[in-house]
Amino acid sequence: IVVGTIIGSGIFLVPAEMMQAVGSAKLVYLAWLVGGLLSFFGALTYAELGAMKPQAGGEYVYVRDGYGPLAGFLYAWTWFLIAKPASIATVTIGLVRILGTFAVFSFFSNPVVSRPFVITYGQLVAIAATILISLLNYVGIKRAGEFQLIFTLLKVAIILGIVFVGFSYRVGSWSHFAGNYAAAKGGLAGFMAALVAALWAYDGWNDLNMVAGEVRQPERNIPIALIAGVATVGALYMLVNAAVQFVLPAGAIAASPRPASDAIGLVWGALGASLVSAAMAVSMLVTLNGTIMSGARVPFAVARDRYFFSALAEVHPRFHTPSVAIIVQATLSILLLLFGGSFRQFFSLAIFAEWLFYMVAASTVFIFRRRDPEAARPYRVWGYPMVPALFVLSSALLLYYTFTDNLRNSALGCLVILAGVPVFYAFARRRAVKS
Repeated sequence: IVVGTIIGSGIFLVPAEMMQAVGSAKLVYLAWLVGGLLSFFGALTYAELGAMKPQAGGEYVYVRDGYGPLAGFLYAWTWFLIAKPASIATVTIGLVRILGTFAVFSFFSNPVVSRPFVITYGQLVAIAATILISLLNYVGIKRAGEFQLIFTLLKVAIILGIVFVGFSYRVGSWSHFAGNYAAAKGGLAGFMAALVAALWAYDGWNDLNMVAGEVRQPERNIPIALIAGVATVGALYMLVNAAVQFVLPAGAIAASPRPASDAIGLVWGALGASLVSAAMAVSMLVTLNGTIMSGARVPFAVARDRYFFSALAEVHPRFHTPSVAIIVQATLSILLLLFGGSFRQFFSLAIFAEWLFYMVAASTVFIFRRRDPEAARPYRVWGYPMVPALFVLSSALLLYYTFTDNLRNSALGCLVILAGVPVFYAFARRRAVKS
């Protein structure tokens, strides 16, 4: 789940954005390293929280127990209405974009329906992918887990293949690593833009905690999976980035919409570029599976606490999955795909809300250490209190940057979060009456 969910399309696409932002291979690597360290610090913090509270819902449980039912509900409300549906829509639209690069799928941009609003073949494919992977998760965590395992191994094998092919390029040069892109944004703003791109590529490491209630020996396996998973992804990302830079100079990376495809295309021609596009499609399917698997556990957890519609807490009698929560999550994602905006708009809608609650959830480690010093902690975060403090402070800095850089979507996200306050009190009153 950790490796398969993190590695999506980001590593194949963001090297161009990062080079445009900082302008040199050295600073691109610095952004990868900083982003990897921040994600690793977050994973170390979540490892303690996940081992201490191995319950379905992950971050919802930590925020609820740390800051109270209202804060926990606002997390679940935001995740349910914005973050997960927007993430699912982002992944499926990205999948359609990648498939659309193949000539056989060039019709994806053509409309199927023009009135009362336009629906394209690509939107239908994105909806079909959402339904297919949601159905896989509906019929059982074991089947979804097996899919995740098999295709994650395939994904890692493909990535190692890309690295091998890149470094086998006879015309490749180590001098590219000293190259520069003169038109880069530069400065602190440029580095922050590159860091945001890197963190987007690393995003998804927290999803394991949401299915903690279905992990065997969670006190042992959650810390191992988080720490080893993020470290593995960091190593793979650095290798892919190195292979791309060995093949392409800085200017070519900055100018390319798909640097990895172009790099392999230079080595193996059109067939190579097509293989990388196919790898990206497989990669995004695995990410979609991990996203759907984890997302449905959040509304399930808050409904089980009787702060949301009770139907969402239902467990399928045969498949033992949060079936209603999976269906509702898929429905919200499909509505976004039908009436929402572009890939970039979906991504912007999700990123601010996600990092806000990464920061809030991680900060609960300080509350639990102070409030329950004698509580059982099968794993204690290494470097406490510095490691979680650095993650929380860095998250705050990233939030400030993303808020000021994209005021409209960030403000919209804040309004949706605040709209959950009256909803919480409505359910809290109903809960009190029934008690």
